[in-house]
Amino acid sequence: MKGNDVSSGCFVSDYVALVLPRAQEVKMNDPVKFSYEPDSAFNDLRLEGKFCDAVLKVEDVEFKVHRIILCKCSQYFIALFNRWSNTDKVFNIPGLSPDMMQLIIEFAYTGSVSVTEENVQDLLIAADQFCVMAVVQACCDFLGEQLCPGNCIGIFGFTDFGFFPELQSKAYRYILDHFEEVALHEEFLQLGLQQLINILVRDDLNVRKESAVYEAILRWIDHGPEERKAHVAVLLSKVRLALTSMEFMSINVLTNEMVKNNFECLSIVRNNLEAMDNFRRNRPSVAHFCNPLTRPRLPNAILLAIAGWSGVSPTNAIEAYDVRADHWISVTNHSERPRAYHGTAVLNGNVYCIGGFNHAQHFNSVRRFNLNTRTWHEAASMCDRRCYVSVAVLGENIYALGGYDGHARLNTAERYSPEDNQWSLIAPMQEQRSNASSATLHNRVYICGGFNGSECLETAEFYIPEANQWTMISPMSSPRSGIGIAAYENRVYAVGGYDGTNRLRSAEAYNPVSNSWQQVATMLTPRSNFGIAVHDGLLFVVGGFKGFTTSYDVESYDGAEWTAACNMGVCRSAVSCCVVSGLPNVSDFVVPRDALALLNQDGDSDEPF
Repeated sequence: MKGNDVSSGCFVSDYVALVLPRAQEVKMNDPVKFSYEPDSAFNDLRLEGKFCDAVLKVEDVEFKVHRIILCKCSQYFIALFNRWSNTDKVFNIPGLSPDMMQLIIEFAYTGSVSVTEENVQDLLIAADQFCVMAVVQACCDFLGEQLCPGNCIGIFGFTDFGFFPELQSKAYRYILDHFEEVALHEEFLQLGLQQLINILVRDDLNVRKESAVYEAILRWIDHGPEERKAHVAVLLSKVRLALTSMEFMSINVLTNEMVKNNFECLSIVRNNLEAMDNFRRNRPSVAHFCNPLTRPRLPNAILLAIAGWSGVSPTNAIEAYDVRADHWISVTNHSERPRAYHGTAVLNGNVYCIGGFNHAQHFNSVRRFNLNTRTWHEAASMCDRRCYVSVAVLGENIYALGGYDGHARLNTAERYSPEDNQWSLIAPMQEQRSNASSATLHNRVYICGGFNGSECLETAEFYIPEANQWTMISPMSSPRSGIGIAAYENRVYAVGGYDGTNRLRSAEAYNPVSNSWQQVATMLTPRSNFGIAVHDGLLFVVGGFKGFTTSYDVESYDGAEWTAACNMGVCRSAVSCCVVSGLPNVSDFVVPRDALALLNQDGDSDEPF
């Protein structure tokens, strides 16, 4: 792509249609690596045509410039002007349009350029040709911000026309993380066979159900059946059919004409059925996770269950849930002190553990967990001590609401800024609430239920940061202390809790449009003081107190019904849950997928998990 043989980039526009709704302006004070400082006086001289010592000719358009300005902007122009004698005044520049040359020159003189939907592709090619790295970075950032299921493959293909490793990696990661949505778009059908295979074989291909991979290859084949049906066997071998259901195999796979009329396909199906039968008859073991047919794909996020109350005392246990393997693994740092009735929040890739109680002390302290190093660090303490605290994240801030300071139930609330490492008080809630729960939806912080010192509460309210104001909403159908609150499917879900007499199985969902609550399916197990989080499109409840004992139990809700999931290894209530995505070291928090790692973790290759 370097040199004078680069085209204007119009053929790239034919290759990829990008949906880019807004413009972005890059200026010299933006955080890009570029040392050039423009001088507006030189731009005035250029516009007046004074003291110009070179002419750049693009097609039939001539641009009068000052060599020294362009040389300060890019090494390309130093090489260009050094190549010819000082008597040469006109330099022909092939490979781009006059409009792009105009933008590059304006950037050299002014230090700013407007990156838009219309110019980003050609501008990126031009900036790459001239080695103007600030503009290259601005264009790559613009494209990276606009990634969506309908354009990510096109943007990834576009990176083949130059050296844009960060954008290429980001686009490919987007394809893997959003595969089920990407496979429904037209661009997916344009993938080449080897490109598709390279995607399908990856452990980190993010699919909730392996059946989605099978349906994707059928859609790809149907786009050009005469040519592509010859590849059905090689593509089918990349689908981990043993991770689907027997019902799916009989209804969708064995009845497919391409499969049942192809001996190689039938052999692949038979091997998967045998692996599926072995998996169903035995507990998951090392062999299952090493077998390519039954090896779960890696999740793109993990669910953490942090600390809590286990038996008769608080614990420091941390477990990570591998949703693809339906298995919990311990990631406990035993040097961290136990705590319970705390809150957790994820912000900028860090996990914050906020407030709580250790059987002797009510905390205002905040601990920050670095998942890359699996180490804890102290963050700024809250203004108030808060046990039974409710915690939520909105924007770039963490909110700590209510709780119990060891003397009284609180209606105070405060907000943490990680940039300043500082807590500040916000408007107090309208109710005193400890043992409540909170979540964010549509730029509002909701808090529901709890205990005010004398009774369990059915009331709920929300906070609008811009107004620094709390507003009451319709009450829930039942008082709920030790409740779980989560934003799910554009509703605020209130789950379980204690009504003053019984632990509850019931759940209800709040519609902010109608300001009303609606009953939804009840949980399998009554519980209070449990962890709650939305993960992999499901609403999970974790552990809790059943009335007599703390619980290992975990279950998930899919919008229709609750289903049991793998139990935790540590029974606990007063546990807090959070979800972390985009971990570069996700393999540290999931069941290992290779034999050596499994042996190192488990110690015995024949021992089931």
